[in-house]
Amino acid sequence: MKFKGFIGPAYQLESVNVDAQRCVNLYPQVIESGAGKEGQVLFLRATPGLEQLCTVGAGPIRLIHIDTASRIFVVSGNKLYYVTETAGTWSAAEVGSAGIAGGTTVTLSTSTGTIRAASMSFLNLGTDSSTVFVDGTSNYLYSDGTSADTFGTLAAAGYGPVLTATHIEWLDGYFVLTEGGTNKFRVSDLAGLNIDELSFASAEGDPDLLLALVKNDRNLWLFGEKTTEVFFNSGNSDFPFDRVSGGYIEQGILAAGSAATINNTVLWLGRNKVGQGIVYAATGFQPQRVSTHAIEQAISSYTDESKENAKAFTYQSNGHAFYVLNFEEATWVYDLSTDLWHERAYFLNGTFRRHRAGTHAFDSSHHYHLVGDYVSNKLYRLRDDYYLDGTDYIKRLRSSPHVSNEKKKLFCTRLEIDMETGVGIASGQGSAPEMTLDWSDDGGHTWSSEVWSNVGGQVGGVGAYKTRVFWNRLGSFRDRIFRVSMSDPVPVTLLGAEIELVGGNH
Repeated sequence: MKFKGFIGPAYQLESVNVDAQRCVNLYPQVIESGAGKEGQVLFLRATPGLEQLCTVGAGPIRLIHIDTASRIFVVSGNKLYYVTETAGTWSAAEVGSAGIAGGTTVTLSTSTGTIRAASMSFLNLGTDSSTVFVDGTSNYLYSDGTSADTFGTLAAAGYGPVLTATHIEWLDGYFVLTEGGTNKFRVSDLAGLNIDELSFASAEGDPDLLLALVKNDRNLWLFGEKTTEVFFNSGNSDFPFDRVSGGYIEQGILAAGSAATINNTVLWLGRNKVGQGIVYAATGFQPQRVSTHAIEQAISSYTDESKENAKAFTYQSNGHAFYVLNFEEATWVYDLSTDLWHERAYFLNGTFRRHRAGTHAFDSSHHYHLVGDYVSNKLYRLRDDYYLDGTDYIKRLRSSPHVSNEKKKLFCTRLEIDMETGVGIASGQGSAPEMTLDWSDDGGHTWSSEVWSNVGGQVGGVGAYKTRVFWNRLGSFRDRIFRVSMSDPVPVTLLGAEIELVGGNH
């Protein structure tokens, strides 16, 4: 009979006796035709691998930013680099080195933590493009001038800086920056770089500090500790931005780095006057809870530092819109196309750890999703047809819902996984891909040893499309969770499962 619920999202509660479903490095996709195999409405497909393009500086990769001229800038450690591709080879050169921005290198004031950037073209200033970088202690300016590029501090270039700025956006001809440690945000001159001391406004709906800033649908979202306010460009001569009518939201932000936008939707890890730890999404000005109790319980178990330092990015691929939320302990991904969550993880020394991708930018010139390693100097491409994380294997895991029948003893005579087989590669690891199975008979607290399938564990070498993956004589239990996993560098697509059970009398 069909194993109901075998294909599904991550939903492991604090009490695993209630539900212990994991979905690691796999994510559910809806079968939109409505006529999937045997009426299946979802299947699990593999998350993308990390193809290393090059190394950049000493690391870690703190920012990937693509300016209005499609140049790729990467902040690695305390240096800014310009990344290029020539005939398929990627390389990085420090901005300020010979031939790049004037021949004088600049050491940033910070070597770790978040750094943000915004770009705009200002033809009337005699430049083709200007990018401002902020790291909370200094502001930097890269200008693509008519005669030569320049890079240095914003103050050294003769413009008024906001030294404590933690966030920056460009909107309607203005650079908009938060002023760290206050509830103020500052605005540059129109089509200019100077930031006047008197050109500021405050998020005053509640006396909390302004922690984050994003733009969405030509509005500015200003996140405080417990409330959020939305501003728009009203065209006022004294100060161009005013609060939107109805743009006061009684949900603030817990992690300043968790605010991100995609498809005119704003997402963030929330906090308000009565609690915290819920992920919200808003397409208008009414936030909707999108996290589940399982996700919220996981978040609540993390350290306070991890929760406050959580960082997110968004990207779109294969019709899916993903919100990737990184904590020190784990990476959770919300898929806006299905409203379902899954885990992404880097597998090291037998343990799942948070995913390596910490920053993201879409390179439209190459049609690449670029991501940076949060602990090293490696720049990757997120790639669906690459089945390694750099050079390391990706472990993909699915644990099932509980299987029980009123606590009566059950005998499992057969479990078969319905999946795409014959996906092996020509040689080496993956030429004979294998799936393993283990299980828990105590509600998900402890697990059996792993066993291969009854056909030697093979999922099928090249072209062996009729291979069947199954296990026989799996013993008796009153409550069991099954768990399957694969680590071979091959495509993994799970369609469902069939299970044969014989009931006992007590």
